[in-house]
Amino acid sequence: MNKLMVFGVVFVLALLGLTWVIAGGQMGDDIVNKLAMLGAVATATIAIFVALKYIRQMQTDKASGKLADENWDGIGEYKNELPFGWAIIFFGSIIWAIWYFLAGYPVNAYSQYGEYNEDVAAHDAKFEAQYANMDESSLKAMGESIFIVQCAPCHGLQADGIDGKAADLHHRIAENSVKAVIMNGSNNNLVGTGAPMPDRNGLLNANTGALITDAEIDTVSKYVAGGMQGTEGADVFAGTCAACHGADGKGMDMVAPNIAEMSPSLVDAVIHHGKKGVIGTMPAFTNLTEVQAKAIDAYVSSLSK
Repeated sequence: MNKLMVFGVVFVLALLGLTWVIAGGQMGDDIVNKLAMLGAVATATIAIFVALKYIRQMQTDKASGKLADENWDGIGEYKNELPFGWAIIFFGSIIWAIWYFLAGYPVNAYSQYGEYNEDVAAHDAKFEAQYANMDESSLKAMGESIFIVQCAPCHGLQADGIDGKAADLHHRIAENSVKAVIMNGSNNNLVGTGAPMPDRNGLLNANTGALITDAEIDTVSKYVAGGMQGTEGADVFAGTCAACHGADGKGMDMVAPNIAEMSPSLVDAVIHHGKKGVIGTMPAFTNLTEVQAKAIDAYVSSLSK
């Protein structure tokens, strides 16, 4: 055994000894400590002896073999085979990394995130069971408190939309929103499906047999936004909109949403799917439990009554 090899053995032992001291001189039952020490042993041993091998090779070997055709500023490269030992270490490292990720630690082991998620899931299940059978009054009370936290930042504490920055929830729909939907169509999943409403180029007034006109759009928008009261615009609605939304505007299951009132099912669809309209885009709320969503549905739908 030459001097370089002796030096390598001594250096590896010293490095591992230092690692042991830093680790506190104990392994315990923690798999993380064991894996860390195993990694230190493997890394130190492989690194030192590979380095020594190539240092020795540089001292004794002479360049030989066939040069590659490419060169950089006159500096060529020999067509050497991939070192067998290096290839073994490289592929071994990949296999070890896959094992470590899937079985050794990250996926299989304890984590604070995992504990937190488990605690949240357990609390949500307890919450759902405790409040599963609330009456309408209790649901609205809970919905109001959830609304203040989740919805008021955009819709305001009074649910009035903060000067047009979000929808005024005391009214089913604003005139500019009705007009925007008629002009551009809609696919907001408000009946729980992806069935879109066509834009104005697909809306035929059955009374006239022609596509809906700008004047008719203005008239029917005011009619719908006004709670479908009076007679102006009623004929346009009956000839163009009632086929899908119903004669009373309360919609049809799996066909078109309720545009006459803010029903709990409508609020629930907006909460779960989000909504894109003339004001902007409301995101879907996926952080609510079933009971919490039901409570908001009850509260918001009661605001316009």
